[in-house]
Amino acid sequence: MRKVEIFDTTLRDGEQTPGVNLNTLEKLEIAKQLERLGVDVIEAGFPAASKGDLEAVQLIANTVKNSSVTGLARSHEKDIDAAWEALKQSAEPRIHVFLATSPIHRQYKLKMSKDEVVERAVAAVKYAKTKFAKVQFSAEDACRTEPEFLARVTEAAIDAGATVINIPDTVGYITPKEIKELFSYLRDNVSNIDKAILSAHCHDDLGMATANSLAAIEGGAGQVEGTINGIGERAGNVALEEVAVALHIRNDFYGATTNMKLAEIKRTSSLVSKLTGMTVPANKAVIGDNAFAHESGIHQDGVLKEKTTYEIITPELIGVKSNKLVLGKLSGRHAFKNKAIELGFDLTEEKLNEAFKAFKDLADKKKEIMDEDLFSILADKQTEAVDVSHYELNSIQVQYGTENIPTATISATLPDGRQVTEAATGSGSVEAIYNTLERLLDEPVKLHDYKINSVSAGRDALAEVYVRIKHKGIETSGRGTAQDVLEASAKAYLNAVNRVLTLEAQQSEAQKVHI
Repeated sequence: MRKVEIFDTTLRDGEQTPGVNLNTLEKLEIAKQLERLGVDVIEAGFPAASKGDLEAVQLIANTVKNSSVTGLARSHEKDIDAAWEALKQSAEPRIHVFLATSPIHRQYKLKMSKDEVVERAVAAVKYAKTKFAKVQFSAEDACRTEPEFLARVTEAAIDAGATVINIPDTVGYITPKEIKELFSYLRDNVSNIDKAILSAHCHDDLGMATANSLAAIEGGAGQVEGTINGIGERAGNVALEEVAVALHIRNDFYGATTNMKLAEIKRTSSLVSKLTGMTVPANKAVIGDNAFAHESGIHQDGVLKEKTTYEIITPELIGVKSNKLVLGKLSGRHAFKNKAIELGFDLTEEKLNEAFKAFKDLADKKKEIMDEDLFSILADKQTEAVDVSHYELNSIQVQYGTENIPTATISATLPDGRQVTEAATGSGSVEAIYNTLERLLDEPVKLHDYKINSVSAGRDALAEVYVRIKHKGIETSGRGTAQDVLEASAKAYLNAVNRVLTLEAQQSEAQKVHI
């Protein structure tokens, strides 16, 4: 059974999802979980994009040891230099260089001839090869490129030193039959194809990303690129968990497998969903909440008699536990620490103490503490950036009645350390809270999106609120968790504002360096 490598781009292509903004600690936590999941390659970001992106890629590259870490680069020497600066200390430095090849890109974006595209690609790969042992070249919009020219570019890139050739369906245009034939064509018409791995990178614009990725494997792809939960630009990338489970369940057909530890899938999906604010639909293949729910009486009867009548994937396969009740108010710190490790978190003593205190506070209010509750607490503490120059919520009080105007009173600590109290009204409780918080700021905030989710079941469940805002010309997202939905709403708002302050400081620092 041949091995298909998994190339995860959740932290690069996935973060390009509108409204998704991950800080460095969040990226690092996802990277560590991807390592536990067993992906072969983690694309940690685009180092040339900004100083912050370079530093995040560098931190991940210096931390992750069991997965290869790579960074994206345009076919320019300065991009390749930035990637080397970020990745040179990693366990296995590698780079992902790309250049568009399709007629529409050549004519309208690059304004280059076929010969010029080949020349640029070869020069970039050769330069990258002077620094990186492993060089991946991507022919952007490959699936709308003339097969003959794609074969020419592929052969030239391999001759220049590329060890992986990526064939991206950049706009999700191709069909399964066509992509299988394209990969077969390249294997038959590129004379040096045995010196490189062919990779598939499929987008889901027409809902065929998983089918196309599997078809590419049939055609000879030795690597599949995608994201956890299928996040990404527009309709997203292929969901890697779907590819891995499909290869596992249908190994009789595909004759291929991956290094992914399938029992880590649910945990990885939950972490990415929480930190990005991208909720997984209940009917999502493999990881949706309804993936193992059987509503039909006929189905229920069949499953009770023999699970395989209607269940081809067991919950245990992807790490879903049937018994999720874990700790109670009398549970000690040692048990809590063990549970944190079991859930995939390796917190410092300081972070562990903070998480344990949050757990005890919740246990005083909530009768049953579930895995999901602990996961949320641990993820929040592990990715919490400590910066005294940000806004901090001290207390909140909301007055509401069907016959009264909602009023919010909030006490907060400002970035300069002053503690202030403000109050404002609104047409609803959340608007009253946000109107009050805006009074604390020196510039208005435009709210683009507001979402609220329940962490677990029950009327006493934790609430998670996600917001997307624009403040000081910067658009970003924020999240907040609390047992009270109004407190969670306030925390999400301030979290987003604080991210703006961080991004503003990073931009200011970058400008100083540039000057």
